[in-house]
Amino acid sequence: MQRRTPSLVAEDALKIWQAGVNAVASDRLIANHVDCWKSGLSFDRTLWRAAADSQICVVGAGKAGAGMAAGLERKLGSAWLSRTTGFVNVPDDCVRPLQAIHLHPSRPAGRNEPTEQGVQGTEEILHRVSQLREQDLCLVLLSGGGSALLPAPVDGITLADKLQVTRSLSRNGATISELNCVRRAISRVKGGGLLRACRAGLMVSLIISDVIGDPLDVIASGPTVDLQVDCAAALKILRKLESQSAGSVPESVMTFLQQTGRSHGSAARHETSGPLPRSVNLVIGNNKTAVTAAAEEARRQGYSVPIFEWDQPGIAADCGRKLARALRQLNVSSSAPAKAGVCLISGGEPTVQLAETPGQQKGGRNQELVLAATAELMNPPPIPTPWALLSGGTDGEDGPTDAAGAIIDSELLETIRSSQVDLDAYLSVNNSYPFFDQFGALLKTGPTHTNVMDLRVAVCPPGEH
Repeated sequence: MQRRTPSLVAEDALKIWQAGVNAVASDRLIANHVDCWKSGLSFDRTLWRAAADSQICVVGAGKAGAGMAAGLERKLGSAWLSRTTGFVNVPDDCVRPLQAIHLHPSRPAGRNEPTEQGVQGTEEILHRVSQLREQDLCLVLLSGGGSALLPAPVDGITLADKLQVTRSLSRNGATISELNCVRRAISRVKGGGLLRACRAGLMVSLIISDVIGDPLDVIASGPTVDLQVDCAAALKILRKLESQSAGSVPESVMTFLQQTGRSHGSAARHETSGPLPRSVNLVIGNNKTAVTAAAEEARRQGYSVPIFEWDQPGIAADCGRKLARALRQLNVSSSAPAKAGVCLISGGEPTVQLAETPGQQKGGRNQELVLAATAELMNPPPIPTPWALLSGGTDGEDGPTDAAGAIIDSELLETIRSSQVDLDAYLSVNNSYPFFDQFGALLKTGPTHTNVMDLRVAVCPPGEH
């Protein structure tokens, strides 16, 4: 179904959401944190002085990689671009021609898993950084999705082996810490592998964070953070997995971890061929950046912003119900100031509790969040004024779909109510995409070339109380 024409209040919510996304536009963030001088470059308080024969090598991976690379080329200008080469792994639909930096298609759109094309690109990146010299600068562009876009399994383990392990861990409820512990142990690039391969005198990583709290070892699995590989911990995690689901772990993975643990001890680092370069990691944009900008736009439009949160975890359906209840409470409460517009803004990355059900369901955490909010708002008491509520991934992707999220407003809620559609039949099996598709309420932006998790906006406009 075609997207429905948004109501005026929904347009306000969309403008506020878009202001948050615009604030973390990858090229804008690069421009804010890179400065060029006649004798070198600076990155916030880090200065690199170029020698007469110095070169700049740009590498990286992530959903924001194309925008970051384009923004960097504009910032460098012709003088520095003449010394620059680059290779960045990005999703297929983000590829475009640039002057000095090659964008390598590394996975299909909507498939957040490593591919052989990604392995080939990572091999090229590792080769390039290994050829650099002390006088050279290595710039690393990292953003959300970088872990899947930067795969390099250790010798003796195939990509298929690695995929089998990570899929099995995810299906059996492994935490992100457990996933990263195993991934680092069987990768040549994660957990500092890119840093250890680099021979430049200085490596500067410009990072757009898609992880709560901005932990450098988790964003893109920490390719520029020199971490120990805990083989004993990885083996413990995989043995637990085998006890839950026999046959989940390929023999090649267990053998590698056992041999590495015996050779180097339980805590080791993969081999490096020389001294590590000086390394600086800069987080140039995150969820707080987007939420703050959205709140500024809401206030500019005349809204008060009583709820203003970022880096929020949780279960998507629970977050949706919570947001709906907060909107209702603020608008039926006698304490709500007359004639005041209200806007609730939050961000983060909730998870979806998948139902065990036959058949292929379709959706994402943002769509599920809005569907749960819709279900909550179907219940009494009704909000007596116009309102709108949306949730969207700042990268333009929500799960394996072509939507960033979904948007609901008071007008559409009445349409849904009169249609007598069984909303719970969709929510109970995580089938949010077809629900919103039939009402033209999916939020579709295409790739935004950035990624700072999700952004949620709920509004009741001024003058409606």
